[in-house]
Amino acid sequence: MIGSVLVANRGEIAVRLIRTYRELGMRTIAVYSDADASALHVRLADEARRLGPAAVTASYLNQDAVIEAARAAGAAAVDPGYGLLSENAEFAAAVAAAGLVFIGPPAQVIAAMGDKLAARAMAERAGVPVVPGSGALAEPGDGIEAAARLGYPVLVKASAGGGGRGMRIASDAAALPGAVAAAAAEAQAAFGRPGVYLERHVPDARHVEVQVLADEHGTVLCLGDRDCSVQRRHQKLIEEAPAPFLPDGVRAAMHQAAARLATEAGYRSAGTAEFLYSPASGEFWFLEMNTRLQVEHGVTELITGLDLVELRLAVATGAPLGLSQDDVRIRGHAIEARLAAEDPWRQFLPVPGTLTGLHVPAGPWLRADFGVAEGDRVPAEYDSLFGKLMAWGQDRETARRRLAAALGELRVSGVPSTAPYLRDVLLRPEFASGSYSTTTLEERWPPEPDRQPHPDQGQAEGHAAPDSSGPGAAAVTARTVQVRTNAGPFRIKVYGRPGPGSAAVRAGRVVGPRSGPPSPAAAGQPAAPMDGVVVKVEATHGDEVERHAVLVVLEAMKMQIPVTAPWPGRVTALLVAEGDSVTAGQPLAEISRPPGP
Repeated sequence: MIGSVLVANRGEIAVRLIRTYRELGMRTIAVYSDADASALHVRLADEARRLGPAAVTASYLNQDAVIEAARAAGAAAVDPGYGLLSENAEFAAAVAAAGLVFIGPPAQVIAAMGDKLAARAMAERAGVPVVPGSGALAEPGDGIEAAARLGYPVLVKASAGGGGRGMRIASDAAALPGAVAAAAAEAQAAFGRPGVYLERHVPDARHVEVQVLADEHGTVLCLGDRDCSVQRRHQKLIEEAPAPFLPDGVRAAMHQAAARLATEAGYRSAGTAEFLYSPASGEFWFLEMNTRLQVEHGVTELITGLDLVELRLAVATGAPLGLSQDDVRIRGHAIEARLAAEDPWRQFLPVPGTLTGLHVPAGPWLRADFGVAEGDRVPAEYDSLFGKLMAWGQDRETARRRLAAALGELRVSGVPSTAPYLRDVLLRPEFASGSYSTTTLEERWPPEPDRQPHPDQGQAEGHAAPDSSGPGAAAVTARTVQVRTNAGPFRIKVYGRPGPGSAAVRAGRVVGPRSGPPSPAAAGQPAAPMDGVVVKVEATHGDEVERHAVLVVLEAMKMQIPVTAPWPGRVTALLVAEGDSVTAGQPLAEISRPPGP
């Protein structure tokens, strides 16, 4: 019997794992970096062990430190959750070699399925259709012939990792070398492996995945399916189960394909087979298999009544699942919205900061998985996801309306959030009718300027912003003004009647009048749009640059943001170097102004 488990993760998934293990009467051990010393998962666990500095490579990705923490705490098992080390075969093997139970698939299965090219080959052996593609590309020019055979546009994909990283679309032969180089560079940075390959880009497709669960006694179950087609930059924003508008015959065929693949792989634990589905042709193709718990596992739990964390633990100890496929009953519909500290009205810019206020709605048929509480910080060093809000209903329409209402009640202060935008998406007639694909959100559903929420409320426009004079005060209207800040000019909403000397508030930041001469940033010079780290300096002192030329690349919350030249000119000063930490509004460079009247 396992009595203690070390949770090798952070944020909302660490909190979710700790809660189930505590319900089971197990002692829980958290790990943390210096940036997370007072985080919610640390506060909830029975014990916590420091891993190292804030940098993820020095803390949560430091395999030796994680295993040593488990040994020192007397843990019997390690659960990696999702992300970080969850799909690292070397880590899974090291945990087992240390005499600990790894809660996840065997290392050899992670290794086989973690290489997308190897997974595609395995799927073909199992009789599962795969998206037409190429082999590994050694050089950017290697894919020209394969792309011509597949037909443009083509998708360049990293052969390792997941989460939408290392993926680029090339629309023609001229764009292919750049797309290959960019995808390879991102894959190297994210996964430590630069390998990429090509797949045919399937337009107007849906992203459907099947949840499987298998034990070492030969049982392979399908726990239903999910639709994850609402995406931006290949990152899922809304997920639901079961997948709506999927013909019964296609659904059954997908489930059978996922089960055959899991059997072929000798799979054990929870895993997800991901597919592309074309409503136009009725065909589906295998994409990849995630050998971990998915971010969106909660919607499957809501429609099946099964706790995937508890079942993964049972499988890891060698116990039989004790379930048959007939025991898996799908009831109703569930939808999830991922909540991230990003500003949809500024190209989803990640904005780390402190949650000065947080009200999470509660009620029948709602589930909230959050990794933070009011007063906690959403740090710049990690992913911007801080919570998930889910709703269950007897049917999809009930779940959709219930989640939209809950997102309208949610209040987030101190950082912007994706909540008001996702509420708008749920209320779109196209979402309600299923008239969308994996590209619809980026192509046709941009954040509408007149729907930008009150900066400190995180609510959709159309809901009156309360006056700050006290509870129950009358609602006020907003006016749009332009202000000059240390990050450049902004058009903002001002609620109420500002008094003399008032400061403008935007995205949880207070900007007051500046004294002295304007800084380069205030004059429109390149400045950091958010707190982050300089990962690349593209320009050098004295360079002549065109407008929109990339000068500096910043990274925050696992997102890279290029900072470009505001006008053509000469680089007269570079004010940062690679590795520097910067704060929002900090000047990065100075560009000479072009001659003018």
